[in-house]
Amino acid sequence: MKKCPLCTVHEDPEQRIVFENEYCLFIQKKSEQEVLEGSGLIIPKAHRENVFELSLEEWNATYDLLHRAKEFLDGQHSPDGYLLGWNVGKVSNQHLDHAHFHIIPRFNDEPHAGKGIRYWIKQPENKRRTEPNN
Repeated sequence: MKKCPLCTVHEDPEQRIVFENEYCLFIQKKSEQEVLEGSGLIIPKAHRENVFELSLEEWNATYDLLHRAKEFLDGQHSPDGYLLGWNVGKVSNQHLDHAHFHIIPRFNDEPHAGKGIRYWIKQPENKRRTEPNN
């Protein structure tokens, strides 16, 4: 099995651990800061493939770091809003098989301001081509 980049985040000079608690880390990737200013991930320290595998302690730790991240990002970047989300499975754009919670500050002067997490999947061209099985 290939080494999980989120299990070895401390070995990657691109990743910065902003803060942590007993169960989770809040990290930022340097190369993503130019376009997604302030964006980061909350990840469990233990390898969990997706959000459905988190323990109650990891959920509570994620909640704690989410509020710490918001306070930090509000102070550093003064965003006008946030996009928050989990991707589960390849069809939903989960490219790393380690649970990660996206925290993306949003700004009124962005070209895609007002287009949130569901905007792209609500477009008519995203309609399924076949009827689902009943």
